[in-house]
Amino acid sequence: LHRLTKILGDIVTHAEERSLTRCPYKNQDDECTAEFGCRNRRNRMVGDERRVVCEGDGKLDYRSAWEMTTHKQKTLFDLADEQGCDVPASCDRSGQCHECIVEVRGGMEALSPRTEAERFLQGDFRLACQAVVAQTDREIDFSPLLRKPQILTHGRRRPIPLDTEVARQEDEVFWGGEPVDAYRGHIYGLAIDLGTTTIAMDIVDLESGETVQTCAFDNPQRIGGSDVMNRISYDAGNDSELWKALTNAISYEISNLGKSLEFDPGEIYDIVVVGNSTMRDLLFRLDVQSIGQKPYKSLTEQEMLDGKRESTSLFALSSDLGINVNEHARVWSPPLVASHVGADVAVGLGAIDFGDDDRTIMYVDAGTNTEVVIHHQGRIVAASCPAGPAFEGGLVRFGMPGCDGAIDSIRCDDDGFAYTTIGDTQPQGLCGSGLIDLLAELRR
Repeated sequence: LHRLTKILGDIVTHAEERSLTRCPYKNQDDECTAEFGCRNRRNRMVGDERRVVCEGDGKLDYRSAWEMTTHKQKTLFDLADEQGCDVPASCDRSGQCHECIVEVRGGMEALSPRTEAERFLQGDFRLACQAVVAQTDREIDFSPLLRKPQILTHGRRRPIPLDTEVARQEDEVFWGGEPVDAYRGHIYGLAIDLGTTTIAMDIVDLESGETVQTCAFDNPQRIGGSDVMNRISYDAGNDSELWKALTNAISYEISNLGKSLEFDPGEIYDIVVVGNSTMRDLLFRLDVQSIGQKPYKSLTEQEMLDGKRESTSLFALSSDLGINVNEHARVWSPPLVASHVGADVAVGLGAIDFGDDDRTIMYVDAGTNTEVVIHHQGRIVAASCPAGPAFEGGLVRFGMPGCDGAIDSIRCDDDGFAYTTIGDTQPQGLCGSGLIDLLAELRR
């Protein structure tokens, strides 16, 4: 009887201790079932599912972590989850990765003030994980910064001989003659066009030379402004934020492509990047302030003019730039033309054999940053101008980028207007091609 009494007493003592350290809202799977706020709650990936788990250490009084509110206030991230909207994040929604940037088009006044984690943001942009809905009776209109615009992916192609330093020898992958990895089933390269508004990427099979997939997404650097000069100014006061936004977006898209095409991002061994001078140099983590001031020269161009380097091309390891591919992958950017006329124009001129004969010819790259190059009587001149997001709905009341819901073609006949939308969804506005069609039909 004495022994049984001791056992029961120990059980009671243990139960009393556990009652103060084991939260009653923590189930057998360590998931948090509380309907109120608690500082021990964390969103974690468990297998292929995201769950709300309790990370109490089981030693301290769990009640000290309880947030004494009658209900859990929702963030924009929570609302996105409810709507099935994909918002990127890699920091368990703690505000550290800066990936979950959303654009709030309406209802900003219904949200909590910006937190310290959002100090780099301005205008209509918020971090979804930090923006708490303070007024639940107000309507809030927001969308992730990473949208999927539709781009032209097909055109006339000409055969180009494959020229890469990456090669497979039996079961090993070599870069420039040096072994870098075991062969995993694919040897891929990545071609990236860093547009000021839209980023386009091609996954290329480096064994066959064929394009595996083409995709496009909004450049998330628009948190710093819609044009080059605004981003140069923003970068001066927000060191590395534009670089972080860009590399996070590229790595996120690579990860999604890997899942859909069933390859590992580590099977990408070679990357070529083009873009205007500012976009390119931001990726390579160079100071871009000189591009925004007379004589508008990048650091690489000025160094070449000073005789300190032979070319304005750039070369780096992917791991140094923060792009999540194979750690031995090289990132190369072709030379710039001059000033704001970047490497994207240089490769475009090469693709059409510009200036190889006596014809007078003009090359135009119409975008947020527009470039024009003319060849005449043996002389080549180039210029650039800030066109703004003219083809993404800039200054058009119902204008919008070429995303789902955008009217992309319009025809007018005796029966009235007929139109198509991207994604075959309900119309939300006009993108550039729809606007041009409308003007042409009205003129006709």
